[in-house]
Amino acid sequence: MPFDFLKRKRADAAPSLSPTENPQGDSRPVRFEGLTEEWRLVGTMHIAGRLSDVINRREPIEISDVRWMPIDGSTPLEDAPGLRSVDPYDLVVIMTDEASLPILTDEQRAANRVHKVSYDVALEAPPYRIIGTVFLHPGSDPERLLDRATEMFVPVVDARCLVGDRALTDDSVDAILVNRFYLRGVDQVDLRTGEPHQKLPGAPLGGVSWQDRSR
Repeated sequence: MPFDFLKRKRADAAPSLSPTENPQGDSRPVRFEGLTEEWRLVGTMHIAGRLSDVINRREPIEISDVRWMPIDGSTPLEDAPGLRSVDPYDLVVIMTDEASLPILTDEQRAANRVHKVSYDVALEAPPYRIIGTVFLHPGSDPERLLDRATEMFVPVVDARCLVGDRALTDDSVDAILVNRFYLRGVDQVDLRTGEPHQKLPGAPLGGVSWQDRSR
């Protein structure tokens, strides 16, 4: 295992934790896949509460049963028993399934999206491109995701993640959490193609177009 394989570190990053030093109290295991700039990690996070809340605290998270491989797929997944914690700052992307979410009724899930507007976007977080849907408050342009914010990760649903032309996601992924510190571009796109919408010829016929939704 390479020493200090995570190249990007905060100057004030907290030290790694061993499983017996977990400050989060009672926790539950959540399977995850995390992508750094060069590595793909597969394992279990031990968290208390919602995954999105935990990672946005920007504190090291206890992990176990970790396997890893280079992002270019040049070697298969190998055990990495020495990795016992991860700093969320080092993860560009976290891919999760429904097990990472608290149990909610349909009404509660709907309430979480009240007064929010959905945007189909492509997020550029080199070397990754994430295509899916984000929910923002009215008046918030998707490009504002490039701004610094309290929440370090933005959730993207119905999402897929690519490196070049190669897909890194499958049907087991329900949501992708993208680290805003790594974002370099945001475009509104057609989800089917992942490409920006094409303007139709002629003058607008009235009404509100997708380009006007955030105005």
